[in-house]
Amino acid sequence: QVQLVESGGGLVEAGGSLRLACVVSGDTFSDHVLGWFRQAPGKEREFVAAVSRNGDVTNTGAFVRGRFAISRDYFKNEVYLQMNSLKPEDTAVYYCAARLAVSSAWAPPNDYTYWGQGTQVTVSS
Repeated sequence: QVQLVESGGGLVEAGGSLRLACVVSGDTFSDHVLGWFRQAPGKEREFVAAVSRNGDVTNTGAFVRGRFAISRDYFKNEVYLQMNSLKPEDTAVYYCAARLAVSSAWAPPNDYTYWGQGTQVTVSS
């Protein structure tokens, strides 16, 4: 069983930056693909970014357009989402997710098994 705990959300002005962090525990960190998703009120959950088990491959949602970057730290067992040039439409609850990797260089946008509780990101205009 994998446990994920997010942190780093908050209120930021449009154009600002935030860095989300997620601590991963309960299983071998390097066996899992890690991802970030978000859900705004009244909308479906949306894929944001994923990083492969070896850290070499990343995948991001179309809306990201170079503003966000995902990374992972194998010493701290953490995954990060650096968000720059934030817009009011980025306001959402952001969730960290994990799934067992089927290959080293694989970062899928769906079918994640484990989820964190979420952290709120609010971007003011």
